[in-house]
Parts: sequence; C-alpha cells; structure tokens
Amino acid sequence: MEDFTALLKKHNLKVTPQRLKIITMLHAHGHINIEDLFSEIREEFPNVSLATIYKNIHQMTESGLVREVKIPSLKSVYEVAKEPHLHMVCDKCHKVEDIVLDTDKIIEEAEKVSGYKIEESFITLRGICPECRHK
Repeated sequence: MEDFTALLKKHNLKVTPQRLKIITMLHAHGHINIEDLFSEIREEFPNVSLATIYKNIHQMTESGLVREVKIPSLKSVYEVAKEPHLHMVCDKCHKVEDIVLDTDKIIEEAEKVSGYKIEESFITLRGICPECRHK
C-alpha cells in the first residue's frame, strides 16, 4: 500500500481529500482519462467540478507526480509517474499497459541520428491485446 499523503507532500502538493482520491484512483487503474476519473470521483465527492479535477491533475503533472500519456486518436490518460517505460495500447478495447524495457539504446540511437539531446521520451506501441485477439 502506497503512502499517498507522503507522496503528495514529497511533490510539494497540499494534501486534500480530492487529491488523495485522485492519486488513489490513478494508482488503482494504472491509466485513466479525465472523464472516467471525474465520474468515479463524483461518486464520493458529488459536488466536485470537472474544472477541479483538471486543475488538480495539472498541478500533479507540473509537480512530476503524475504523467500524461498522449495516445494518437484517443483521449489522453494519466498515470502515477514511475521509471521510464513504454506503453502498449490495444486498438480494439483501448486498454493501456506499461511495458518496462531498456530504452537507453533507442534514445542513444535517436540522439546519434538526429543530433538532438533527448530529455524525455514517450513511446507508445499499438496493436491488438491477447484478450481481443482471442475473441
């Protein structure tokens, strides 16, 4: 069990019931879009606004606690920031999964070919997940 209060404090974020719920849900789901997050949070906090969710997610992203995962032609999802990893996205069910692979060689090669000094990378691979392939 994560200590979400300490995690918020570590990222210099005020601990509020809504932020604790957001980080708990991000941890539980792994990846979730704002609208689904909002719907679930409203069950416990019926008066919370969508603007409040966006504001909190933005602050958590700015602090480095949360990371936005942009997926072409789909809504962005959010996750608790962790070690560098790839994302696998199913084109049928839109499930997003983390795949931890050593990306150092890919980044080194990209820097060599492009001349860029890469500071951050987001790699998303798309396909059909095993569950959807077997349906």
